[in-house]
Amino acid sequence: MAPGNLTHVTEFILMGVSDRPELQVPLFFLFLVIYLLTAAGNLGIITLTTVDSRLQTPMYFFLRHLAVINFGNSTVIAPKMLVNFLVTEKTTLYYECATQLGGFLVFIVAEIFMLAVMAYDRYVAICNPLLYMVVVSRRVCLLLVFFTYLFSFVTAIVVTPCVFSVSYCSSNVINHFYCDNVPLLALSCSDTHLPETVVFFFSATNLFFSMIIVLISYFNIILAILRIRSSEGRKKAFSTCASHMMAVTVFYGTLLFMYLQPRTNHSLDTDKMASVFYTLVIPMLNPVIYSFRNKDVKCALKEFLKNPCKRFNLI
Repeated sequence: MAPGNLTHVTEFILMGVSDRPELQVPLFFLFLVIYLLTAAGNLGIITLTTVDSRLQTPMYFFLRHLAVINFGNSTVIAPKMLVNFLVTEKTTLYYECATQLGGFLVFIVAEIFMLAVMAYDRYVAICNPLLYMVVVSRRVCLLLVFFTYLFSFVTAIVVTPCVFSVSYCSSNVINHFYCDNVPLLALSCSDTHLPETVVFFFSATNLFFSMIIVLISYFNIILAILRIRSSEGRKKAFSTCASHMMAVTVFYGTLLFMYLQPRTNHSLDTDKMASVFYTLVIPMLNPVIYSFRNKDVKCALKEFLKNPCKRFNLI
């Protein structure tokens, strides 16, 4: 097609989770419930770890930021998704799409590194308990969170302009329920080698370094637990990191399933289903995982529900 005949795309159409009309309303209510539970759970974690004096340790400081990230990630995706279930024209403006992609990248990369930071925190707590408050000091906590957000913003600032630097001039129908790298680049009518390389580099680098930290931390944690002689001691040590191990397994398991499947089996529909899980389902599950597996959080929740006004007065 000659360049003079190309029409620049000013808006995109999101296909959504399903294009079947009879499923739109049931899916709307399903994902509305998921989003409301996500918001309630993560805002609850943020509130409890802020107002309860027993939840002021580094572990709960990192948990609070994980809840902020989970809430932000689902909020970037869910509202537009819910609206599209109820409207006929599922359009999104060009710059609105770019903003959503940037927001998604900020929160998904932040979650990858926050889980790595939390794994390191559990490693220090179990392998060096006497030095825990020295090694993971307030200053170190702030630095770890700062670099987590820094890496996520750098990824978004570099990748988003690269994805939108190519020409979109023919089809504008995105086979997804939000603006993501792969389905967007699949629509381009120009050379996508550079943005695909940039996306691959940042995805591989972020996943590799975060997973290395997680694997090394938990390898040493398991060794330390196995060296504990009493079964009661091993059980207590394991219980302090069981919730985080569960969250890490679910999150990274989904990402590995998505990125390591054979090319012959890979499809945008598969990406869509995996994306539902790590953008909406996992942010909903994390507060449940940390609440039901953690005695301090459950006690703090009970006391907060008994007298919330008193708790807020303690801030």
